[in-house]
Amino acid sequence: MKSLFYLLATPLLALAQNWPPPANVTGDTAVHDPSICLDKDGKYWLFTTSVDLQIITSEDRKAWTSIGTMWAPGEAVWTNKYAINGSLWAPDCHYINNEFWVYYAASTIGSRNSAIFLARSKTGLPGNWTNEGLVTSTSPTDNYNAIDPKFPLLPNDGSIANSSLTSLAMRNVNNGAIEGSYLFQVGSYYYLFSSWDVCCAGVNSTYNVRVARSTSPSGPFVDQDGVNALNGGGTLILGTHGSIIAPGGESVFMDKNDTVTLVYHYVTPNGSFLGLNGLNFSTGWPVVTALE
Repeated sequence: MKSLFYLLATPLLALAQNWPPPANVTGDTAVHDPSICLDKDGKYWLFTTSVDLQIITSEDRKAWTSIGTMWAPGEAVWTNKYAINGSLWAPDCHYINNEFWVYYAASTIGSRNSAIFLARSKTGLPGNWTNEGLVTSTSPTDNYNAIDPKFPLLPNDGSIANSSLTSLAMRNVNNGAIEGSYLFQVGSYYYLFSSWDVCCAGVNSTYNVRVARSTSPSGPFVDQDGVNALNGGGTLILGTHGSIIAPGGESVFMDKNDTVTLVYHYVTPNGSFLGLNGLNFSTGWPVVTALE
């Protein structure tokens, strides 16, 4: 599970570089904290932060169509203790044994009264989801926040194995602005992606994507300069460039033909939209590329 310390972010301008632009996607691509999984037929399913969790599908990663939400209005009553009006965050989707698994968070901005839940579906379609219940939660007295879930290593029923916590990354500057962690294995390394700085301030957002790696999922993680992630280490791989503002809220998935795709949202004056790029690991570190 992702359990980085959550604190309010303060501004730090992301570096502008000549990264490839996001893929030319069309259709319903107004998203936040997107996560994509592939079904057995090679169809793409995108889940995003929204009221009742929006579902968007595509056959080619270019044309996207919204097909509805996971939950009907007012259905997800088990989240009411943590969320307002069914606003649910940061879904993390996986397709396991012909079934969709989606972890998601319920909270409000600035609060640690938060929880992570699991839902499953055989079809992925609206109205076909089963609430598997609470996975974990936090209260205002905790020093971490139960948001932005990711499950690399969990029991078969999707629960957490035990209540012990392992801190993987921490910042001591900018009010500790780090969140949205995502753990992904390539070869012998586990790569810890995270979003730094200001998320949700429109065109004034300064989100950017960082990475550190380890040979163990429990760390220690270090960046390309050898700085431990617990001491603020994190190599910048994607930041504001050109008209692409504050990319972040990232996830990663194994795409067709054993390629790896980076999924994120970015900001324009018109809102928050879907960005897709490839990741090349040939040097041992992820390099953002044009989408194949």
